Amino acid sequence: MTGVRIGKTEGNKPGPKSIILKKGNVLPEENNPEAYHLTVSSSEGVVVEGNTAAGVFYGIQSLLRLIPLNAMQNRSTTFRIPAAEITDAPRFGYRGLHFDVARNFSNKETILKLIDLLAFYKLNTLHLHLTDDEGWRIEIPALPELTSIGSKRAHTLTDANWLHPSYGSGPYADPASSRGTGYYSTREFVEILRYATERHIVVIPEINFPGHARAAIKSMEARYKKLLSQNQPEKAEEFRLIDPADSSVYLSAQAYNDNVVCVVRESVYHFYETVVKALAEMYRQAGAPFRFIHTGGDEVPSGAWTKSPMCAVFLGQHPEIGGPENLQAYFFERLVSILKPYNLMIGGWEEVALKRGGERGYMPNPSLTGQQVVPYVWNSLGNNLDLGYRLANTGYPVVLCFVKNFYFDLAYSADPEEPGLYWGGFVDEKKPFFLMPYDVFRSTFWDDFGRPVDPEKAYEKLERLKPEAKKNILGLQAELWSETLRKPEMVEYYLLPKLISFAERAWSPAPAWENLTGTEERIAGMMADWNRFSAKITACEFPRLDVLNGGFIYRVPPPGAVIENGILKANTAYPGLQIRYTADGSEPGTTSPLYSGPVQVNGPVRLKAFTASGKQSRSITVMP
Repeated sequence: MTGVRIGKTEGNKPGPKSIILKKGNVLPEENNPEAYHLTVSSSEGVVVEGNTAAGVFYGIQSLLRLIPLNAMQNRSTTFRIPAAEITDAPRFGYRGLHFDVARNFSNKETILKLIDLLAFYKLNTLHLHLTDDEGWRIEIPALPELTSIGSKRAHTLTDANWLHPSYGSGPYADPASSRGTGYYSTREFVEILRYATERHIVVIPEINFPGHARAAIKSMEARYKKLLSQNQPEKAEEFRLIDPADSSVYLSAQAYNDNVVCVVRESVYHFYETVVKALAEMYRQAGAPFRFIHTGGDEVPSGAWTKSPMCAVFLGQHPEIGGPENLQAYFFERLVSILKPYNLMIGGWEEVALKRGGERGYMPNPSLTGQQVVPYVWNSLGNNLDLGYRLANTGYPVVLCFVKNFYFDLAYSADPEEPGLYWGGFVDEKKPFFLMPYDVFRSTFWDDFGRPVDPEKAYEKLERLKPEAKKNILGLQAELWSETLRKPEMVEYYLLPKLISFAERAWSPAPAWENLTGTEERIAGMMADWNRFSAKITACEFPRLDVLNGGFIYRVPPPGAVIENGILKANTAYPGLQIRYTADGSEPGTTSPLYSGPVQVNGPVRLKAFTASGKQSRSITVMP
């Protein structure tokens, strides 16, 4: 950050020029492994004490924040930091980011920079969405077709050599020009794992089955045809994923009719375990503990398996399963059994812990509680706002990934010039900041599309989190899906500054306004707290992001403005941003007139917001 290199030596004697790192017993009453105690004094220098190495690491991150901003900006080799004493611990043990590299690929360098960002904001989990219909992004040496075919997208009529284009990937399978093509070699993935482990970040790989599996299916069909042409029928069937006679009619959320594996084939489970073994070997090579895998399990379309002869025979032999609609639950229970010897926590989107039935059509499936199954609950739309609590009350450990608060690829606002999706509403940097994890109803004042609701009435019939189930909320996870990530800089634009608000809510203690009972009083407390926090983003976080890891391309929010009776009135989303404007139709720049208060104008005006370093928002135009 400053260019200063610090030597290290054994010893524990404090002094004015010393920085001592040590393990200890911080906040023993909380028994939090990530707790730390940081002291800075002129007589004893710096002492960072943590309950574990991770706690020490987070103490160091707090120490880095004490470095003066001008020292960071100028890479000063000498500077003063203020005396301080900080005792701190995270509210949640799981503080994660999910990053989809399957729909549009991001290279190793992007991931390493992202890991540094997560570490700086004390997040401890990176969930990599490695496989989906549109791409397979991890090398599996025993199954080379997964990357020779499944990692590429280009024009095709047959999917024989690669997958068809999607999400703007273009006509050619060129990783230099298309984000539709690319994968991590085993060497690269081992490097990612080592880099993350050194920064106390757990990387969770996601291998998405039984739906969202088109890339795997097409790759294994190519393998099947190749081995069959070589007169090796048994080897051809070894990893096949479909029933070739299946005439089921279905349409997935992304409009595929061929993306679900045949869950009654033993070769499907052989395939999955082969992938898991390969992953385990990469973790071993990296010296990283392999403790968690995510199995996907979402959005299996209605109609799958209904006309599969293989499934019909299997269901006839196992009447206890019922019909095809229960085969997903069968698949996941089989998968849990297969993964048990690996002693893994087994994550999946909420569908993996649900079964058909109940008043709402789906209900928690109690048979998988106590089996290291962790539902990741994204669906907070409509009456599903209580779904995470229903699963936690059933006994599942749960990670909250609420779409209305944490889906960072959703647009910041409804402005048509703002990039991003909006199927789950709009997510700006306030949405993660305002979440009350243990009582989301009291912090949700809008419906799925931002229209105001009365939380006292809108959610009165939904299930509350039981006090004894609070321990089942493992933590929070933000989501960055990549359908609209056609340029590398969009990763940072979508993440920042939303990720800063998310990190605050995942680490810091409950804010005082969580305990305010009156709705109006609570909203006032939330807004006052946000105003203080957003001022810190402008004054502290934006300058740090300008220099951290060579700088990040964060979003500067555009100003708001109106012209009333010939008077231009404007404001900024964050205190401390400057507004500059032009009245001749040109783009505002750093030398354009500075807005300091209402001003008379005679026609249309263009405006931009600027940070102290000159980073700028997109421009807006207001008409008289």
